[in-house]
Amino acid sequence: MSLFIIGDVHGCFHTYLKLMDHWEPKTETLIQLGDLVDRGNFSPLTIRLAFEVKKVFKNSVHFLRGNHEQMMIRYLQGEPNSEHWLENGGRETLEQFKAHKLDPYFYLGWLNTMPLSWENKNVLISHAGFSGVGSPFDIHNPDGVLWNRKPLIHMGKLQIIGHTPLTGTNPEYLEASNSWNIDTGAYKGNYLTGIKLKKDGTLIEVITIPTDPRDIEHKNTLPTGMVINNKGQNISLSN
Repeated sequence: MSLFIIGDVHGCFHTYLKLMDHWEPKTETLIQLGDLVDRGNFSPLTIRLAFEVKKVFKNSVHFLRGNHEQMMIRYLQGEPNSEHWLENGGRETLEQFKAHKLDPYFYLGWLNTMPLSWENKNVLISHAGFSGVGSPFDIHNPDGVLWNRKPLIHMGKLQIIGHTPLTGTNPEYLEASNSWNIDTGAYKGNYLTGIKLKKDGTLIEVITIPTDPRDIEHKNTLPTGMVINNKGQNISLSN
């Protein structure tokens, strides 16, 4: 099976659907490298679609955890000092769940099962990549695979990452670390990128989809100004 790897979606559901049209389930393993949620207008629908696709295709589909999923998990679990998610897209995401009459807590168990990386003998995929600083799989490590902004180290495999949005149309390959960054800033109104590879890491195709305007314009808000807090209670956002 070849690989089809999708970058940071960030709630851009309609753009995500257009890119998913390029997936060939019979011949391609699908891997999404995290940050399905926040920023765009349709985070609940991206979560629901990913959840249903994983349920149907099971072992041929892998949704990795990004830092925005990690923030969402911590908030929904009521962990201390987790309210900063609200200022990083979480406030709007909770409003969207309420508007779509979906329960974010329904997906919490699944979010907790999201792995931090996927790899085979030749390819290594994670949200933010390997910096060589601290433990890469420590979810609290600012230089780990959820949060890293430092240059990547060469891991002896082709790395595919997202996390740090690029400004151009195309993903970026860096020879020094043998890595691709495929976050082309969908939520910024740029592009959502997918990259197709042979299982040995050979590039087959890069697909860039312009952000659908519906995904980012006229941010959805609720007239009531209410969201669900991390204790499952309604709270006002109007004050």
